[in-house]
Amino acid sequence: MLSPAIFWSRQLMIMGLIAVALSMACSAPSTPSSDGTAGVPRYTRHDVHSYANTDQVKVQHIDLDLNVLFDERLLRGTVTLTVDRVQPDADTIILDTRNLTIRRIETSAPNGDAWPATFQEGPPDLILGAPLTVFMPPGATQVSIWYETSPVASGLQWLVPSQTTGKQRPFMFTQSQAIHARSWIPLQDSPGVRMTYSARVRTPSDLRAVMSAANYPETPTTGDYRFEMKQPIPSYLIALAVGDLDFEALGTRVGVYAEPAVLSLAAREFEDTEAMISATERLYGPYRWERYDLLVLPPSFPFGGMENPRLTFATPTILAGDKSLVSLVAHELAHSWSGNLVTNATWRDFWLNEGFTTYLERRILEQVYGHRRERMEAAIGRQALNEELDRLSDQDEVLHLDLTGRDPDDGMTQVPYEKGALFLRHLEEAAGRERFDEFLRGYFEEFAFQSITTDEFLTYLGEHLLENGEESLAEVPINMWLQEPGLPVNAPKVSAEVFVSVERQAQGWLTEDLSAAALTTTAWTTHEWLHFIDVLPDRLSPSRLHELDVAFNLTSARNSEIAHKWLLLATRSGYKPANERLREYLLSIGRRKLIQPLYRALAETTEGHMRALDIYRVARPGYHPITVGTIDQILGWDG
Repeated sequence: MLSPAIFWSRQLMIMGLIAVALSMACSAPSTPSSDGTAGVPRYTRHDVHSYANTDQVKVQHIDLDLNVLFDERLLRGTVTLTVDRVQPDADTIILDTRNLTIRRIETSAPNGDAWPATFQEGPPDLILGAPLTVFMPPGATQVSIWYETSPVASGLQWLVPSQTTGKQRPFMFTQSQAIHARSWIPLQDSPGVRMTYSARVRTPSDLRAVMSAANYPETPTTGDYRFEMKQPIPSYLIALAVGDLDFEALGTRVGVYAEPAVLSLAAREFEDTEAMISATERLYGPYRWERYDLLVLPPSFPFGGMENPRLTFATPTILAGDKSLVSLVAHELAHSWSGNLVTNATWRDFWLNEGFTTYLERRILEQVYGHRRERMEAAIGRQALNEELDRLSDQDEVLHLDLTGRDPDDGMTQVPYEKGALFLRHLEEAAGRERFDEFLRGYFEEFAFQSITTDEFLTYLGEHLLENGEESLAEVPINMWLQEPGLPVNAPKVSAEVFVSVERQAQGWLTEDLSAAALTTTAWTTHEWLHFIDVLPDRLSPSRLHELDVAFNLTSARNSEIAHKWLLLATRSGYKPANERLREYLLSIGRRKLIQPLYRALAETTEGHMRALDIYRVARPGYHPITVGTIDQILGWDG
């Protein structure tokens, strides 16, 4: 029997969760009621980043028929939306668009009747794009739209042959997260709307198209491809890539697509992917997407990876040759449970995707590579979070982040990833690992193929973990984790014990008790090198950096993460021998995480800012629009 103190502590926690959920619901933007007066929201899922009237009409399926036109740098074709009238008397559907040219629209009924549609395009917003309102007669269940994209669509990147690895053929790929799908498809661009899709894609005959759907590598490169995604997914997971692609199988349900020049390297790097899937299934239940393939994109891809279901998009910067950077594969795979299977309903709930996925990533790494590797990754992640918290404003340190009036890309900091993972680890430590794993398995089963809000998670947490939980769960300050900046004082400690030797040697070198040549680094992994550079001061004298560089040739490091850390330290310290390597680095990759801090460091001084502009002038045409938007702002780029 529970003691009265424990009983009431538990009841107060559950009551607190209900209060948090109500607070979140009440903080949602107010929606006009039917009589035109402002009242409480109609639903707590209000997505401030979509114009879509999803409370009246919801898209259930989309069918694409697209021509990929490299010479014009655009997609041209049709999309047919199959809709469900949530309100039977609804007579309009409102879609999200950005820089699309709408040619014509018609609506149709299941019996084949079709009518030219009246439609209206609203004024564009810098962040949201423009609403497209289509009037639907009674009985219409489909909307067909003839349209084309813009050459500057934010969700598309067009690469000429010289910008690819093979240098022979062009390449195009999409990036729909967070709200860029609307720049290449007119649709309800909200993570709260899940849909199935099919597609026919026509390309130049020597190029292969692949999508976040069923892909068949044995299909000949005819230039005419068909795809189907039978599981309902949110719009940000619809993806397309076209290029000179080959395929290599890594198992019965795993394989990799890449340009021929990097295919073998990618296959070796990703050979543990099947083991990762099996490990995750043992922990959290079956893989629900049939196949898990990876696509290695050209170096301009703005992110490390994108968890497009059935086909993770990956940056070539993780091809280190020693599997030291494949935590990214574990992360994108984990999204097959947390994010793709159970999705954040709005971008305010982004931590439900990334915090859960970062937590799962570490558990996968521990299963496949051992506890020491997982502890290294966690310590490096905590260091990255600490650096981010030092830079961010208080409002941006909150997990349940209010992004009203802001681009949801602004919320893609280390906070939803690392702070979210720490919150889940706090729950794990309080409940015990076995019980927390059971809770997560139930969570993925309960909400499979659904999009949920933070308050829905809190309700499930209260009912399935806290209500009959351990006394220690009462010590987890849930409201503080979600609604307040920084970290709670009782946040889990991430031990850097695995780095004790590294830190001892770093300190010995800093105090000049050890010369660089005397450092014992032969057996160091990538993670130990990253931690070594991390624990050095932000700025050192050029002569001290020169000593390290002579001993270890760090300026020439080919590992993208080590090079990033070293070049950041070199830039802040004014170490000029690294200048040419920095220029090469910024010109050769477009991964935002790696280049953004370098441009920011350059911009701190007048001389550095001029150098940054000189480099950026050359690099900018090869960067993705998402990366361009970030670096333009850092450098005050005006063309």
